[in-house]
Amino acid sequence: MKILVCISHVPDTTSRINFTEENSKFDTNGVQFVINPNDEFGLTRAMWFKEKQGATVHVVNVGGPETEPTLRKALAIGADEAIRVNAAATDGFYVAKQLANIANEGEYDLIIGGRESIDYNGGMVPGMIAKLTDANFVNMCINIEVEGTNVTAAREIDGGNEIINTNLPLVVAGQKGIVEESDLRIPNMRGIMQARSKPLKVKEPINTNIETKITGFSKPDSKGAVKLVDNVDELINLLHNEAKVI
Repeated sequence: MKILVCISHVPDTTSRINFTEENSKFDTNGVQFVINPNDEFGLTRAMWFKEKQGATVHVVNVGGPETEPTLRKALAIGADEAIRVNAAATDGFYVAKQLANIANEGEYDLIIGGRESIDYNGGMVPGMIAKLTDANFVNMCINIEVEGTNVTAAREIDGGNEIINTNLPLVVAGQKGIVEESDLRIPNMRGIMQARSKPLKVKEPINTNIETKITGFSKPDSKGAVKLVDNVDELINLLHNEAKVI
C-alpha cells in the first residue's frame, strides 16, 4: 500500500502573531513553525500502517524552501520520501490541485490529510483532493483500518461516531482520534540521521488559477478589564444586568 500524507507548515500556537503591509500579510519574523497537528495525527497513523502492513509512506507539502525543515521532521519520524511543490500555499483550491497532481502521478492508494490546518482553518483541501483524484472520501476521520482494498473508517458526527465501509483509493481528513496525542512520535537521533539521506524531491507547480485572494487580517478585540466582585448579590446583579447571561 502506498500512502501519501499531506503536511502543512504552520505557526506554533505559542507564537505571537502579527501582520505587515497594512494587515494584508502574515509576519513570519520570530515565528516557530511546526507540522500541522491534524496532519501529524495522520502521519503517525501512516507509520502504523508502515510498521504493521509494510506500507510505503511519502509526505508532501506546497511551499517554499522554508518548509523543508518541517518535511525533514516528517522524514525523521519515519516517512520514506518527501515531496515539496515549489509554490506559495495561497489558496485552498490551488493547493488541492497541486497535491492532487502529485497523488495522481504517484498512484497512491491512501491519501491522508488533516481535517483543517490551524493557521487558516479552511477545512477544504482533502475533499477537493478526493474530487480531483476520483477517490472515496472520509471527513473528520477518527479511526481507519485497511485490509487489502477494503477499508473500515470511523468519523466524528454530532452526538457520536459514524462507521463507514469503503474501498481504496481513499482520501481521509484526519484529526485527533485517528491516533491519540500520547501516540505522537518525537524524532530520535537515529531517525534524524536517517532523514538526512532520505530523498526530498522538489517539483514545480502545475499551472492553475488562484480563485481567492486574502485582502486583510484582523485580530480579535482586546479583552475588557477584569472586574472583581466580593459579594454574591453584586455578582448576580452584574451577571443579570450587565453580562445578561442569567
